[in-house]
Amino acid sequence: MKHIILGNGPAGVVAAETLRRAAPADDILLVGNEAAPPYSRMAIPYLLENNIDESGTYLRKAPDHFSGLGIRQLQGRAVAVNTEKQSVLFADGHFESYDRLLIATGSHPVRPPIPGIDLPEVQTCWTLDDARAIAALAKPGSRVVQLGAGFIGCIIMEALVKRGVELSVVEMGDRMVPRMMTPEAGGMIRRWVEKQGVRVVTKAGVERIEPGQTAPLSVTLTTGESLACDLLIVAAGVAPNVSFLEGTTVHVAKGILVDDAMQTSVPGIYAAGDVAEAPDLFSGRHLVAAIQPNAADQARVAALNMAGQPARMKGVLAINVLDSLGMISSSFGEWQGVPGGEGVERADEANGRYISLQFDDDILVGATAVGLTEHVGALRGLIQGKTRLGAWKQTLLQTPTRFAEAYIACQRPNS
Repeated sequence: MKHIILGNGPAGVVAAETLRRAAPADDILLVGNEAAPPYSRMAIPYLLENNIDESGTYLRKAPDHFSGLGIRQLQGRAVAVNTEKQSVLFADGHFESYDRLLIATGSHPVRPPIPGIDLPEVQTCWTLDDARAIAALAKPGSRVVQLGAGFIGCIIMEALVKRGVELSVVEMGDRMVPRMMTPEAGGMIRRWVEKQGVRVVTKAGVERIEPGQTAPLSVTLTTGESLACDLLIVAAGVAPNVSFLEGTTVHVAKGILVDDAMQTSVPGIYAAGDVAEAPDLFSGRHLVAAIQPNAADQARVAALNMAGQPARMKGVLAINVLDSLGMISSSFGEWQGVPGGEGVERADEANGRYISLQFDDDILVGATAVGLTEHVGALRGLIQGKTRLGAWKQTLLQTPTRFAEAYIACQRPNS
């Protein structure tokens, strides 16, 4: 049996290792399209902070790790898949046949159609090449504009501040991290980072980018304001790497649609990680949950099924944990609430604390927290376990910070 794994990020690596354990004699080909060992994109901010060198981003440290497991590696970019012949065409013109195919190609940064977006001082922050380019331009005192204050943008922001740049963040939404934080929580994060010296402009975008007179770039915002800067970083979202699937019957929406076995609409083809759109834990609707632990879980399930060992995902749980210049925030599950549900919200901005809990009947289905790090895993446990809270629901509606007590109590029989 021959397995091809397209993508050598966290999902691809975990899948390859799981396959090797489950199918010791099978042929495994792990494909990546960058001239670097398999690495974690989430480690790039630490590289920019000079906390690690490039080798610190590598997913496996031993140079012979994959060869020692009998996992072949290939640098290449898939450009087409023939599902009938079960073959993959690569950019260099060669084909590889497969019995099982895992697509773990991840995503790529979106570059909005803004005039001047291709100027050399405009960078994304996604690859090691990007990190090298940013490091060369983001010197202490450099003026940097960042487009986007979502999850990825906030991670980059932390690294930029530690590099000593003069940073302005521009966000189209009405708050920071609008796709993972409630309005109150997003507002708290904004006010916190502004106190740390970052300028934040919300409800605004970039209209055009031009060579500047007093700086390499002049960035005109949709508000009409112009910002002179040495570097513009685009963190305006990502899109799945699926163009090579055009012309196939693999169903793609926001990502590649998969079932709870991580199999696509084509038998024998699986997907995992940021490129996969899997059923949600509560609603069953498909969603992309682009976090590394989720990628690893999906990869294990996909690999076991590829090896003929039935495995199922219980459902994707949206999880986001973020450190914004020292303010820790998290959101889980249906943090925006569900139709017909109840919720509670408490804010103590003076002490940097916030919590929102969302219920469906007596089940906690979503939560948002800021500045609450102790026992926050209990929120995930209650949500992921679909725990019936009983009388504890009323307690949490009155005092939502007692969630850890609720978790412990609800694990006991007859509690």
